[in-house]
Amino acid sequence: MTSIITDYLAHSGKQLSDLTSASVAYLVNLDAIASVSPVVARGILQELVSQRTNLKLIASENFSSIPTQMAMANLLTDKYAEGFPHSRFYAGCENVDLIEETACNLAKSLFGAEHAYVQPHSGADANLVAFWAILSAKVEQPALDRMGIKDSSELSADDWNSLRQTLGNQKLLGMDLMAGGHLTHGFRKNVSARMFNVASYGVHPETGLIDYEAVERQAKEFRPLILLAGYSAYPRRIDFQRMRNIADSVGAVFMVDMAHFAGLVAGKVFTGPYNPIAYADVVTTTTHKTLRGPRGGMVLCRKEFAAYVDKGCPLVLGGPLPHIMAAKAVALEEASRPAFAEYAAQITTNAQALANKLIASGQRVLSGGTDNHLVLIDVGPLKLTGRQAEQAAREARITLNRNTIPHDPNGAWYTSGLRLGTPALTSLGMKAPEMEEVASILSLVLSNTTAENSKVKYTIQERALAEAHKRVADLLSRFLLYPEIDVPFLQKRF
Repeated sequence: MTSIITDYLAHSGKQLSDLTSASVAYLVNLDAIASVSPVVARGILQELVSQRTNLKLIASENFSSIPTQMAMANLLTDKYAEGFPHSRFYAGCENVDLIEETACNLAKSLFGAEHAYVQPHSGADANLVAFWAILSAKVEQPALDRMGIKDSSELSADDWNSLRQTLGNQKLLGMDLMAGGHLTHGFRKNVSARMFNVASYGVHPETGLIDYEAVERQAKEFRPLILLAGYSAYPRRIDFQRMRNIADSVGAVFMVDMAHFAGLVAGKVFTGPYNPIAYADVVTTTTHKTLRGPRGGMVLCRKEFAAYVDKGCPLVLGGPLPHIMAAKAVALEEASRPAFAEYAAQITTNAQALANKLIASGQRVLSGGTDNHLVLIDVGPLKLTGRQAEQAAREARITLNRNTIPHDPNGAWYTSGLRLGTPALTSLGMKAPEMEEVASILSLVLSNTTAENSKVKYTIQERALAEAHKRVADLLSRFLLYPEIDVPFLQKRF
């Protein structure tokens, strides 16, 4: 028995049989880290303390399980495994093959996809893999076929330069960042806008909803190679059947980035026309956020694109991260269980309760509510910038992020909006009554925050801040993050 476990048992008065395997793993893991770097161990512990004392409302974050975290902490991190299962550039990858295939099979089963690729290190990487797979399948391969050449390495220098010009002049139509799209959907400061000739679609100025007729008109005029749907800050469902029809009408490949709402698809909250798997040629996602796994990405696609997607390494990626793929497999197994569907449904129920209470408290909620896991607030009527509101909320122990809103007068840095999400608080077990309390606390803070002569500086009334602290502490005392971990004991030890 390790010294930390012995000390913990003496401290707590418990027996070894009283401890969960997760708590033992966490204690031993932190102790091992501290033996080499006490600074890092304290940083990890302090982050746990921070997340136990602040309400996490960041829509793109969640709390992964301890088994998921432990799957990343092993010698798989030492393995090079370029290629894909049973087709590697390195020997000795049999066990990585098993783990990666397990993750891929779980992903295919969970989402009903024809093919899965679990190597991307992030959602941005997954999008790059998808973009280049589509370019390879729809631009490069047809050009090679016309020339009777099997591989681009056989091209002459002149033909290769001509092909590169063609690859670099394709069209992408995606959702505008200001309307709720993602940086990788064609924002000019992102590589996606430098790879493609980009046009962006927005939302209706009055409803804040996607105007499908306007998207169709724009697609027919622009004629993109790729029509991209998905979002990072759009609080409604997307009709993927309608978007598929638009893509088909112009001969475009239909791609969906479901990074934010993958858990709602996996949990069967989004079904029928709102499930992208049935309609998209290629679907990308992260494995954290609503899916509650490790930080990482994934590509799901039709068989037509499978061989091209599998060449993500060396096409775009460096070496795969086997320890992260192991954690993805653990998280996908968790998401395959019936309890996950209940969790996913609660995410949306909670978001709607949060939005409704914010509206009742006088906040301007964009689009009038939500269909998914996130809520957007316009803080302009409060005469605050998003930056001021974000920092005021954090001071009140509510962690969220500022976000642009359509036609944002403050731009992408200061912003006029706040983005709130319910995945993490739902993981803690909170339900609609707690969401109403969260909305009430946030409204208290925002209504008692005053902007100074700056887009950054602000003042919060002390009485409101003290009340917010008390109410946040009360909530979190009833919904403890990783309750099996004795934080006071660890703080004394490290």
